[in-house]
Amino acid sequence: MSQLIVAALQEIKAELKALELWSPVPPSPEAMASTAPFCCDTMPFEHWLQFVLLPRMQALLDGDHPLPEKVSILPMAEETLAKYPEDTRLLLYWIGRFDACFQTD
Repeated sequence: MSQLIVAALQEIKAELKALELWSPVPPSPEAMASTAPFCCDTMPFEHWLQFVLLPRMQALLDGDHPLPEKVSILPMAEETLAKYPEDTRLLLYWIGRFDACFQTD
């Protein structure tokens, strides 16, 4: 399963870059301290993907820590990315594949 997770994370990163949604500037410490889901009150969704999801998941994988039992990012991604002018279908696909790695039913 971890290989599928790694592959999905790599594809999410690649698609963020392809869509030019990858930021060279990290959010402020205050933005990173948000307690709102997806840090929706302090940063754009693509920054949450880049600066929160990707590094945290990589740290869990690298440290051989327990992974979340359930992940459901796709609904937020669909709602948020629908407002973007870029064609985000491939990014949504990979986010969905990432979520699917944690489905247990």
